[in-house]
Amino acid sequence: MKFFVQAGWDHVPHLNPDVIAEMAKAFPPHELEARRNGTPSLGSGAVYPIHPDEYTVADFEMPAFWPRAFGMDIGWRRTAVVWGAHDRDSDIVYLYSEHYAGEQIPKVHADAIQSRGAYIPGAIDPASNGRSQIDGARMIELYQAEGLDLEPADNSVEAGIYAVWQRLAGGKLKIFASLTNLLGEMKLYRRDEKGRIVKERDHACDAMRYLIMSGLERAKTPPLKRSPYSFGSGGRVFSG
Repeated sequence: MKFFVQAGWDHVPHLNPDVIAEMAKAFPPHELEARRNGTPSLGSGAVYPIHPDEYTVADFEMPAFWPRAFGMDIGWRRTAVVWGAHDRDSDIVYLYSEHYAGEQIPKVHADAIQSRGAYIPGAIDPASNGRSQIDGARMIELYQAEGLDLEPADNSVEAGIYAVWQRLAGGKLKIFASLTNLLGEMKLYRRDEKGRIVKERDHACDAMRYLIMSGLERAKTPPLKRSPYSFGSGGRVFSG
């Protein structure tokens, strides 16, 4: 005779609430129901099932010494860029600005990006390294030629989603309320019944993933403003 018993973490006596809470952090949200309750699941539903109130914050003036970077996802219909500043003391990343536009040539996007700070480096969708229809040039080279400091991002989708999820769940990723396009995408960002990411209106979410996976390690602070005066070895003052 065969029978089936469904049991989850809450049914195991030696697992106390603190241990369960710690274990829950180790799994992405689409696997949590199956892991915690023993419920068979293919992973449909929201990719980031956290209420926006938990990660949305009012815009505020950030210290200039917080390093900054951006993630960029490009496309003719929609190009999305998301900027982040890293408070390294608390390890909290604040997403503070976005660019969200379509059907524009690279220079228009590049000008918008540089207006946020030409010194800020970025991580771009690695697919941009493929050939475009514009004279066979590589898209990343077109943007670099416009003066952007860009490198291809790590496009490991599940690892990137998990990295974002860990920060969201741990309170280490906050989003300014003014980023309406990113916040709107996150509400719709979901998996289908087979656990696959639904590729619809996800450009800002991808840009956020590139930033977290590859942009933070490139983040920079503003260059020091050069004084009009400098001191020579003899203590004399020279005008620059």
